Amino acid sequence: MAKYTGGANVKGGYYWNPRAWAVEVVPSEGGRLPGDGARFVKVPFPLLLVVVPVLGALFLMFMPVIGFALLVHAVVKKVTGGVKEGAADLAATVHPGWRPGEAHFTGKPGEEEKAPGAAPTKELKALEDEIARKRGDE
Repeated sequence: MAKYTGGANVKGGYYWNPRAWAVEVVPSEGGRLPGDGARFVKVPFPLLLVVVPVLGALFLMFMPVIGFALLVHAVVKKVTGGVKEGAADLAATVHPGWRPGEAHFTGKPGEEEKAPGAAPTKELKALEDEIARKRGDE
């Protein structure tokens, strides 16, 4: 069996592309094989009577397996994708969006909340007195 490349001029006969699992028929006067760079093998007609039914049987056996595999893949993707998408939606509702130019100084838990103009604490009063004393000395 001779090997040929797609696009080559060949004599008439049957040429099998193992990658595409396709048999190309070239008329007896010759012609060009389809495809650029595809590999073909010239197959004698008696061997072709064996190869084509075997390829068909393999296709019939693996087609249901491929169908079930694609179904399982789609179900798993839908289930896990739904969980991932749901988590992303939940995170978007819990976490506030980022807004440039805004600052939220809310403090930390346990800190005392004071309104502006409230009475200063003892430490702050002591610091103010110290600053005033040093300014008076200058």
